[in-house]
Amino acid sequence: MKMTNIENRPDDWYRQRIDLLREFMTEDRFSILERTLAMRTRYMTVMAENMFHGQNAAALIRHCEAFGVQDMHTVESVCPFEPSASVVRGTDQWVNVHRHKTTTEALAELKAQGYRIVATTPHRNDSTPATFDVTKGRFALIFGTEHAGISDEVIAAADEFLMIPMCGMVESLNVSASAAILIYTLTQRIRQDIPSWQLTPSELLEMLYSWIFRSVKDASGILNRTLGDPIEEKKTNVK
Repeated sequence: MKMTNIENRPDDWYRQRIDLLREFMTEDRFSILERTLAMRTRYMTVMAENMFHGQNAAALIRHCEAFGVQDMHTVESVCPFEPSASVVRGTDQWVNVHRHKTTTEALAELKAQGYRIVATTPHRNDSTPATFDVTKGRFALIFGTEHAGISDEVIAAADEFLMIPMCGMVESLNVSASAAILIYTLTQRIRQDIPSWQLTPSELLEMLYSWIFRSVKDASGILNRTLGDPIEEKKTNVK
């Protein structure tokens, strides 16, 4: 479903609609949404730069969803970000994907939000998943393509570099495998070392409303008939 103009509403606006829509779902379903959101973080985010393989794009979204990273950014200056539907398996409905036309635009937005730019590359021995300092502030992991890697623009803008030490004859990890290792390891360390890693109370309300809206059949019609909310265009339905 297309959700428009719901950001930065007063908390009571979300509470009223959550209380109304939760009557149309089971308590078990509502509890699952709450438990999942309680593990979400925006302390860390991920950016994919011109990722043209659909299976890798889908894998990145699945990694973010599985390990609790709420936001993902994409740069699509060369090719569109098109996750393979058979691989992503609906996880893109639970992760906020922010699309950018250029690397310059994406980096500017991330920096404006206070994220450190952390370029992932096997060719610069700066930090590893074990030595990277998660306590220095929020950070964005930047991933490039399978063959070209990250762009020169990202390298020039990077605050830090991150690599996975390998001891094989060749650098054998692909983008998807590397992303899984880094996202899992760093989200675990964030939860251990950062007291305020979770979404804020206001962010939780906003996300919970968004997720319930997607989960309840005819949520837009219910809100329109009850509260006079505008009818939203229905695009997908989460089962």
